[in-house]
Amino acid sequence: MKNIVFIGAGAIATAIGNVIAAKNEHNVTLLSIEPGVVDSINTKRVNQSYFPNIKLVSNLKASLDINILKTADVIFLAIPSSVVVEYVKENQSMINPKTLLVNLAKGFGNEHQTIVQCLEEISDNPVATLKGPTFAREIINRLHTGITFGCKDKVYFEEMESVFKDTSIVLDYSSDLIGVELLSILKNIYAIAVGIIDAHYNSPNLRFMVLTNAFKEMRNMLIQFGGKEETIFNYCGIGDFGLTALNDLSRNRTLGLLIGKGFFTEDISDKVVLEGKIAVNVFCEEISKRNSLKDFYIISELYKVFNEEYDVSKFLKNILA
Repeated sequence: MKNIVFIGAGAIATAIGNVIAAKNEHNVTLLSIEPGVVDSINTKRVNQSYFPNIKLVSNLKASLDINILKTADVIFLAIPSSVVVEYVKENQSMINPKTLLVNLAKGFGNEHQTIVQCLEEISDNPVATLKGPTFAREIINRLHTGITFGCKDKVYFEEMESVFKDTSIVLDYSSDLIGVELLSILKNIYAIAVGIIDAHYNSPNLRFMVLTNAFKEMRNMLIQFGGKEETIFNYCGIGDFGLTALNDLSRNRTLGLLIGKGFFTEDISDKVVLEGKIAVNVFCEEISKRNSLKDFYIISELYKVFNEEYDVSKFLKNILA
């Protein structure tokens, strides 16, 4: 029996935590800073903020007490990407050095490094990542879901496989920790591009032509930034990209649709902070330093969309040129 703690009690933490807790083999706790959420989970067995109509299993607990980190065997980091690294840094003294840290957040840890790269710099704990095509509402409804577990040491994959054994969550493995993280950011960027195209054209031929070119560019970006090509064929690669680019529940596809329809204004962009928009600027800055921006024409065009006066009706013509 393991003590498993999710830092955060949002949709993905609640969904995955509930799946693990349903086995009744581990102690599973959602660590939150919201008293109302904790009370709702512990007394009413629902997460009122995210799944008000879904009864949670009795073995899933919630807590406000940060001291539970001291006895955790596995900590899932399920808070926004912008605060993950700072949270671990501030609370490092509470975490057992042998505890496995598993990152669920998708985004950069600082201006130019992934979250796991930052965690490896500030912590001696073993670090892993869990990424894939995962809508939380499907996970909590026990629909089968594939997720990639990325970790340099495969022994932790075997440990995690046993945690998820006999659940609706199926894991594949990659030792390419950086690649798994990079793909979780890149898929948001290229989902925006597909959304822009779909906003203008209801054409399956065109959609999958652009999707194929976007996938190729993702692969080249992955290799350029130190990931391994084969990682793109894991759940975290082609699976997560397909989900994000083609499903209207995806926030970044929706961002692309808004841009394509001309509804993306400064007012909206200031209020809606989306991983894809931030990541475009970070990647393009790095590519520019290497003088290879011309080799990545889709992301280069997205950079212009976000940073210049741009006629979005010419987006397709420009990327095909």
